[in-house]
Amino acid sequence: MCGIAGLLNFDSNRKADPRLLQRMCDAIAHRGPDDEGFYVNGQVGLGMRRLSIIDVGGGHQPIFNEDRSLCIVFNGEIYNHREIREELIAKGHTYATQTDTESILHLYEEIGVHCVEKLRGMFAFAIWDERKRSLFLARDRVGIKPLFYRLEGDRLLFASEIKSILQDPAVPRDIDLQALDAYVALSYSMAPRTIFREISQLLPGHFLVWEDGKVRFERYWDLYYRPNRKAKVDDLAAEFLHLLREAVGQHLISDVPLGAFLSGGIDSTTLVALMSEHMSEPVKTFTIGFGGTVGGFEDERPFARLAADRYGTDHHELEVRPNLEGVIEKIVTGFDEPFADDSSIPTYYISEMTRKHVKVALSGLGGDELMGGYDRYLGFSLSESYARIPRWVRRNLFERIIGLVPDSSGGTVSQLKRFILPADLPPAQRYFAYRVLLDAERRAALFSPDVRREIEGAQVEDECARYFHSPNASEPLDRVMYQDVKVYLPNDILANTDRMSMAHSLEVRVPFLDHKLMEFCATIPAEWKVRGLQKKFLLRRAVAHLLPGEILQKKKQGFVGPMALWLRHELRDYVRDTLSEASLKAHGYFEPRAVALILDEHFSRRRRHDTLIWALLVFQVWHRLYMRPGTGAAR
Repeated sequence: MCGIAGLLNFDSNRKADPRLLQRMCDAIAHRGPDDEGFYVNGQVGLGMRRLSIIDVGGGHQPIFNEDRSLCIVFNGEIYNHREIREELIAKGHTYATQTDTESILHLYEEIGVHCVEKLRGMFAFAIWDERKRSLFLARDRVGIKPLFYRLEGDRLLFASEIKSILQDPAVPRDIDLQALDAYVALSYSMAPRTIFREISQLLPGHFLVWEDGKVRFERYWDLYYRPNRKAKVDDLAAEFLHLLREAVGQHLISDVPLGAFLSGGIDSTTLVALMSEHMSEPVKTFTIGFGGTVGGFEDERPFARLAADRYGTDHHELEVRPNLEGVIEKIVTGFDEPFADDSSIPTYYISEMTRKHVKVALSGLGGDELMGGYDRYLGFSLSESYARIPRWVRRNLFERIIGLVPDSSGGTVSQLKRFILPADLPPAQRYFAYRVLLDAERRAALFSPDVRREIEGAQVEDECARYFHSPNASEPLDRVMYQDVKVYLPNDILANTDRMSMAHSLEVRVPFLDHKLMEFCATIPAEWKVRGLQKKFLLRRAVAHLLPGEILQKKKQGFVGPMALWLRHELRDYVRDTLSEASLKAHGYFEPRAVALILDEHFSRRRRHDTLIWALLVFQVWHRLYMRPGTGAAR
């Protein structure tokens, strides 16, 4: 696991700047505190910071092929690298290290850019081909590892994090207002956009090639939902568990200590159960709980302890207190752009604690997307039936009753309101309504007039709908899962996990996102994932003999903290100050009166706005840290 960076001048007579490359790598030293390495050759420069996991003593990067005509810097882990190594040695390739990095390079030497199709793992890498005078950048299939770039005129910059690219003072810091609109809608910007107009993300499952002065992008992988209704449910469950067990075994390759995040939910407990089968030593497990004014918020530590006792793990716990003012800045600088999923807070703390004990941790991330674990999947399934109830019955009975419930109520009734009110919308818009913080009309009211004039309609809605209507899936629930794999998974939870873990030099692995397992799960009919009122039906069936009954029956909570209560109590003064009229007018992106109304409604408990307030709070902190004085919509 590493951080990579590089630069390429298209003009071969223009030399790469080694000082800029050094600054780019220094900026991401947290991703690789163990080592650094550089390759500068005329117009190109590649650099890296290494977190040593495989071949700790011999895996120094950059790595070269036998005649040094190829050079690679790599971030990630390739779990089938030993099989690839054996095949390539049989074909005459000579290895100088035991690393997975070198297997990528020799595989590229053998079959070119199609090497990515044979890699099983998480990765972002760059290969300079001296003979072809070409640069090859690639990102893993679902976006576990990040790769940002700036393509401008006759030069290309790339890196694992935006902060590296910003080391070049020539890079403008203009805000992409469409990305800002997506942020206010979803809590994150959508790739390939970032909050910076001049910086983009390479999409998951894609690669970039520069050769002969031209840049081309190509998709090499996608997920196709093709339900197999001829298979018996028990056969599907058995095959799922077989593939997951295989993936877990592969994800345990390491020359350094490793452990697991354990929330006490089905996904993380299943991973720990399977890890216990493979490991001779007790699995080191890590969980957190929340202190402060948490009200009825459920602390999952008792369930984690139950799982830890069941599998005899070496268990560690941490209680998080809401002293977040200093931590907010650390979280913001971890992302380099506004990111408002408040699960970043527990992810930050659990990564900090885990890194004190191990360098690698496995996570159950991805199980919800594959097997139907979110409330919104259940709500969407039920909404298909609800929409068939005559309109006058819904309007005069259900909507009238649910309309009497205040928005601040929370709980099951609030969830029902969230799913009932968009029932008349077309399916794509209905699902978007479940995910969005504010619809296009309310976002427009929140933005200042200057910003409102520049934002081109509801582009974020259209982009999400494009994935929903993709031919990759044809059935309603498969469509929403595909959309989440393309939008929510890489831009939210994978981005969160990568940035917060790597901020503490911790590698996190996600066996549920093994691409062979994902491809199999896409053949499981949706009705075996969400069945009746039960989410993850087939997953529960597959692991019932492995998990305690209390965990199988436990209601999903999600990896979040009690943000609504923190904002009303411990963080109230901080919120008022950060979102004051003077602070908002300093940059001019938001309408101060609209923000004041949001705060008053939340603090008076007339409406609940915790996710939106957190998004505005994060943006304010980000703008103060990243934008030069005098920048903003009001300048």
